[in-house]
Amino acid sequence: MGRMLGGFETVLLFAVLELEDGAHGVSIRRLIETRTGRTTSPGAVHTALDRLQKRGLVDSSTADAPPSRGGRPRRFYELTPKGVRALRESHAAVLSMAQGTAARLADLPGGEVGG
Repeated sequence: MGRMLGGFETVLLFAVLELEDGAHGVSIRRLIETRTGRTTSPGAVHTALDRLQKRGLVDSSTADAPPSRGGRPRRFYELTPKGVRALRESHAAVLSMAQGTAARLADLPGGEVGG
């Protein structure tokens, strides 16, 4: 296993995976905010995506922008094979660590979801 992904990196890669051909900065931010309740800045998303691209985990391409964007092209992201492997490994590691702990976690003080 290579370097483990950080939590935010993992969330970003899951968003890119789910959004498929529609994975661009704004759609990624919206999905993260919808699913996690976590507000993310555009700068944080783009900085992390650039870092993931430098590591070879995502690739990007630009597409012509609709007139509503004032002619600014939009950058779309996709997982690379290396990114798929890293996401699978990260997901498996989290599942392995969490295995058998859900009931115990719920029994602890403050264990309520959202609590």
